Amino acid sequence: MRKELAKQAGDRKKFTATFVRLGKKAGYTGYSEETILLKDVVDVDTQKVVADHVWFSFTKGFQDARLTEGAKVSFEARVKEYTKGYLNRSAGIDKRRKDFRLSHPTRIVVLSS
Repeated sequence: MRKELAKQAGDRKKFTATFVRLGKKAGYTGYSEETILLKDVVDVDTQKVVADHVWFSFTKGFQDARLTEGAKVSFEARVKEYTKGYLNRSAGIDKRRKDFRLSHPTRIVVLSS
């Protein structure tokens, strides 16, 4: 599904998505960090779905937007490449691969609740 994002690596684009829920993850220092789940991410320019879901940190921009479940959100984000998967050098296992994500979301606006 993220093949559309691969074509736009490095670009900053405008997207729309639907807010699903908040979550938590273990942060770099071990402390819990709040996250936000958005589904059905659509590129505004092409009107194509570029990702079925994305997770972001629950930043001040999202906090100020006061999201409710099912709310339609508009935001700008950068398309970035990253490596995901499992690596165990001692066992000779390398299941890493390249994928694409959205990062640094800004200009967050609630379109409908």
